Amino acid sequence: MASQHLDAFFRPRSVAVIGASESPEKYGNIILRNILDGGFRGAVYPINPKSDTILGLQCFRNVKDIPDTVDLAVVIIPARLVPQAVAECGEKGVKAAVIITGGFSEAGAEGEALQHQVVDIARKGGVRLIGPNCQGVNNPYHPLCASWPLLQKQGHVAVISQSGTVGAAMMDWFSDEDLGVSCFVSLGNRADVDETDLIEYFENDPNTRVIALYVEGIKRPEAFRNALNQAAKPIVVLKAGRTPKGRVAAESHTKSLAGADGVYGALFKSHGVVRAENIQEFFDFAKAFAYLKEPAGNRILFITTSGGAGILATDAAEKEGLDVAPLPFELAAALEGVIPAHAIRANPLDLTGDANAAMYQAVMERARPYYDVLGVIFGDPVEKAADVVTPGADELVIFLGGADVEKVERKRMHLKGVPVFPTPERGVRALAQRLPKQKRIKPARTTFVEGHVQGRASSLSECLAFLEKHGFECICHRFAESPGKAVHVAHQLGFPVALKIDSPDILHKSDVGGVRLNLRSGQEVRKAYEEMMAHARRIMPQASIRGAVVTSMAASGVEVILGMNRDPQFGPVLLFGLGGVTVELYRDVTLKILPVTRDDALAMLEEIQGAPLLSGYRGSRPVDKNALAEAILKLAQLAASHEDLLEIDLNPVFAYSEGVLVADARLIWKS
Repeated sequence: MASQHLDAFFRPRSVAVIGASESPEKYGNIILRNILDGGFRGAVYPINPKSDTILGLQCFRNVKDIPDTVDLAVVIIPARLVPQAVAECGEKGVKAAVIITGGFSEAGAEGEALQHQVVDIARKGGVRLIGPNCQGVNNPYHPLCASWPLLQKQGHVAVISQSGTVGAAMMDWFSDEDLGVSCFVSLGNRADVDETDLIEYFENDPNTRVIALYVEGIKRPEAFRNALNQAAKPIVVLKAGRTPKGRVAAESHTKSLAGADGVYGALFKSHGVVRAENIQEFFDFAKAFAYLKEPAGNRILFITTSGGAGILATDAAEKEGLDVAPLPFELAAALEGVIPAHAIRANPLDLTGDANAAMYQAVMERARPYYDVLGVIFGDPVEKAADVVTPGADELVIFLGGADVEKVERKRMHLKGVPVFPTPERGVRALAQRLPKQKRIKPARTTFVEGHVQGRASSLSECLAFLEKHGFECICHRFAESPGKAVHVAHQLGFPVALKIDSPDILHKSDVGGVRLNLRSGQEVRKAYEEMMAHARRIMPQASIRGAVVTSMAASGVEVILGMNRDPQFGPVLLFGLGGVTVELYRDVTLKILPVTRDDALAMLEEIQGAPLLSGYRGSRPVDKNALAEAILKLAQLAASHEDLLEIDLNPVFAYSEGVLVADARLIWKS
């Protein structure tokens, strides 16, 4: 049935409450009272064979006894009585029924059979169903609150939820912020009307700007995909049941097939659906799409009275791919005499505690031509702040630390239709959802341990000799100052061999072609040696190249990295993670500041994403974790006993079922 026929749920001319009650604590009384107190303009008919009147209204024994037509029935009676009530609705010509009652498919096989019976009866009688086991519907624009609590604030977000509580929480938050919703629908078991029907319906609702959908599973996958394809309005989804046990919980809650989370992620991505990770993001993202303008680009200026809030906002913006672009010289000049002389002309622009609303306004007027978005952070009790922000403008408004003034000004802003976010992180992340991914820059990563540019490096042969002296098991190796010596050493070690350039000035040997593996003959060794030297001298003519190191080829094992970096503030920091040339790319590492115990070292092995590789993956043997822990402790000892050691980089280290083997190393010393 076409989605426009759902008007009976959200714009009925008359409502019957089947199971209306005189007891104030029962839902039959609460919902009837909310319909009345919410200002419903049509006729309301309580149905209860044991009462003559409820809340001042004439009570009927049966929906068929009502003399007038009825568009919507709200059913709040024991589950076993629902089939008869729905049958009577069909006989009366009722177009729609919201079944609040639980005890159906979510309650077991008997309840599932009862639910099927209700659906069959409804179809024969031409009655559309929402529920059962739901929290009802609320359309503030009609107005109709056939739900609880009574919330009447009109807004622009349609909240559709398979969980009554999650949906009601969204209603509460939007009402508390004086933003409201366009509609709230609790789907429950989705015996008939489902999320696909409602996406189609609210796509055509003039009061809805964004559809916020909480789901645990999708009832009609193909139809759902078609609805997503057809939808022009933004859709924000919170999908629950993502972990193995969460999936089981979701499937038992409303008997939804929760499905594989990775598949849902691909589905949402391919259809442009915005996915929230948690209920807070669900609220923030829906709010952003309902009230924030899509920025023309990614350049943002933060204007603040709080230096700390400005830094937090900058961190968040860089993570989200927004460009916290430097303050243009022309703008800095235009701010002379507008902001305090001691304010730093930079982005974020800290107006200091001397700022007032007029100063904010003056700065915003001057800055607007230079940036796509102004991140306006009121970090103090700024009175009249609501006077200087504009609905629909390129502004992200954040208010925190403003005490009672903040509460007053935030309410004034929301009544103007300007969304306010309570923290820089929440505001920036919500704004980023409004910016298409192609307009964002590459997200910045958090700062990482950096190598020491000042210092004296050891050559590879020196590094391996030093490590062996201090108890590390290293690959079999010999230094070769000429091609002939390299060939001779290779024959001594046995083929195949590896050849690595030996220079204290070349820290990344692979970058200059300074590593050759699996050389299987003297001829290959000679050719590799000559080509390696020629190539390295061409790329780095200033480098001091001693020769090359010939090593055995290590047996395959799990490649890890062990390292130490002497931080200028906190001293030696140990590093452990998966090794190879992609260490800096993936950063699957963990850090530990000295001192380090054996328990600490063993714990480090479990802290990386690749930890399962160490325990034996897909039939491989577990590595010797005690040997790895021992190597970490040896690193700690080196760091403690050699204060002139700035950096140790052992990569790769091969971890085996018995022992570990250092295959390459770098040491940096104080100059």
